[in-house]
Amino acid sequence: VPGLLGGSADLASSNMTLLKMFGDFQKDTPEERNVRFGVREHGMGAICNGIALHSPGLIPYCATFFVFTDYMRAAMRISALCEAGVIYVMTHDSIGLGEDGPTHQPIEHLVSFRAMPNILMLRPADGNETAGAYKIAVLNRKRPSVLALSRQKLAQLPGTSIEGVEKGGYIVSDNSTGNKPDFIVMSTGSELEIVAKAADELRKEGKTVRVVSFVCWELFDEQSAEYKESVLPEAVTARVSLEAGSTLGWQKYVGSKGKAIGIDKFGASAPAGKIYQEYGITAENVIATAKSL
Repeated sequence: VPGLLGGSADLASSNMTLLKMFGDFQKDTPEERNVRFGVREHGMGAICNGIALHSPGLIPYCATFFVFTDYMRAAMRISALCEAGVIYVMTHDSIGLGEDGPTHQPIEHLVSFRAMPNILMLRPADGNETAGAYKIAVLNRKRPSVLALSRQKLAQLPGTSIEGVEKGGYIVSDNSTGNKPDFIVMSTGSELEIVAKAADELRKEGKTVRVVSFVCWELFDEQSAEYKESVLPEAVTARVSLEAGSTLGWQKYVGSKGKAIGIDKFGASAPAGKIYQEYGITAENVIATAKSL
């Protein structure tokens, strides 16, 4: 993509955002594309706004840990307000980052950007969805995009797709017929793998289960009523959502009879597997919750 350039707040190796085929953008090397912003998130966001609003079309990205959006929120809000299509690559997006502890573990951040006007909050689950999220981000020149990406390694999941991301929410797997599954389980990012496992277990017990990936609420809300009904049929009220963050807002999709599993308190210091277990972000909890409906 000509004109794609950017960098991170001194976290390129952690964020995996170094363009290895290019050198550093400097006074004497203006053709290079890696920008060394330094540890100053607000300044980084502000610089990216300037680049995005510059004509002709440069496409800037910047990166840091998701929790550090707290330092650059004003710049990100200006991106949304000014229709500056900055790509915010935010890694270490949940309690899954582990031993850095609660100071570094985002809880309320996903919902806070979902609440912000004119910004796309994308949380892809694997390589396919990440490619789809980048495609959306590059094409949206009038609204910024936030990509929340995990620290932990994630498997490529069957049924995910680049095209699905464009709809915001889409069916990843389903063993039901006639748009009438017994349960709908939905998730985003690193937790999609967990609900997929839960669905497999429920299917072994003879249940019909639909798994929905909810990569981007804003894009899903922009779809037609027919499409939304094809993914979340009104008649099916047994719905469970799973996300390693605040449950605020999930009620809109799980409905008054469904349940949202998430984290409505601060995180803790522990390895990813242990803290997920401790906080109930597990396939077992999804299965038990679904059966309770």
